[in-house]
Amino acid sequence: MRSIRFRTGAVAVVAGLGLVLAGCGSDDPADTATEDTAETMAPTEDMTESMAPTEDMTESMAPTEDMTESMAPSEDMTESMMMEPVGPACDQIPTEGEGSSAGMADDPVATAASSNPLLSTLVTAVTEADLVDTLNSAEALTVFAPINAAFEEIPADTLEAVLADQEALTGILTLHVAEGQMDAEALTEAGTVPTLAGGELEFDGEAMTVTSPDGTTANVVCGNVQTANATVHLIDAVLMPAS
Repeated sequence: MRSIRFRTGAVAVVAGLGLVLAGCGSDDPADTATEDTAETMAPTEDMTESMAPTEDMTESMAPTEDMTESMAPSEDMTESMMMEPVGPACDQIPTEGEGSSAGMADDPVATAASSNPLLSTLVTAVTEADLVDTLNSAEALTVFAPINAAFEEIPADTLEAVLADQEALTGILTLHVAEGQMDAEALTEAGTVPTLAGGELEFDGEAMTVTSPDGTTANVVCGNVQTANATVHLIDAVLMPAS
């Protein structure tokens, strides 16, 4: 009986070992572990898609049209930089009120000039020549405006006679006016400027001077002053037609 039991147990052990070896021999344990680990660590398609920036994220990161427009200089800013008054007498213009640069920009040229204390004699002359409405109603002008000191250089009796002669006065004043609004840069490029009186003025942008047909040269003491319908250049001499 003992011999039979021993043989039977031995057969069972051998059979069990055969089954285990057969099962292990079909795959290499090391290869199986490596392959499983690589598959586990590799990013899935869902993970890749979740890591990529979405269309909404891309659009939110891109500058908007409003941002681009706000960073770009506006047309008003560009014009204001180009038209800044320049010259030694600009500091004599009031800093506030109707006679200031900002105040004059709101009114047509004859009205604007009447608010500037440097131009009171010119305003008197324009009124005597009955040119107020003509200047105020024009669409766009360039005006070379003699300051009070310029008229003071003319002998009193001569000035009085000219103010009393409307035709002569109109000829002199319209020699100071040109069509179109031109700042100092535009005048420099043009070189010569045809006037409403028919003659031409010569403009020197480097020296900032303007010369009339009779050879009188005036300095621009404050240029690029804006009114609602004109660009005004204040000058220190009265320009005269050719004799």
